[in-house]
Amino acid sequence: MSIIETISDDLHKALKVMNKPKLLILRMVKAEIRNREIEKQSPLDDNEVKAILKTFVKRGKDSIDQFTKAGRTELVEKEKLELAVIQKYLPKQLSDEETRLMISDTVKELGAVGPKDMGEVMKAVMGKAQGLVDGKLANKLLKEILEA
Repeated sequence: MSIIETISDDLHKALKVMNKPKLLILRMVKAEIRNREIEKQSPLDDNEVKAILKTFVKRGKDSIDQFTKAGRTELVEKEKLELAVIQKYLPKQLSDEETRLMISDTVKELGAVGPKDMGEVMKAVMGKAQGLVDGKLANKLLKEILEA
């Protein structure tokens, strides 16, 4: 079953049990998918849908950071709920330790020694990870590894 079919199925289930928060989130996602299909003038494949979902996740994480800084806990909780629903449709991200190990191995493979090698290492890590690693986390861990 494709991601779009899974989202549609979950949308119908949320509608049946009147899970209003989940229903709103899934409708928002479906609307964005539909808009992209209209732009493209053809159905989206799973990779294109994943890209849309990753955009929602990135926006959500940024919003959580901003709302936390502003002390808006009610909005932080709302964003966390949205993230939990959306992340269900994406592959599980690698843990911090798994990410650190992948970066360390890549640094050794490429012989990276300093900040000037960051771009090359990040490109290799993100290519290996195939969307399973958060870019901000990878960047932070790579800086730590190269500075050590």
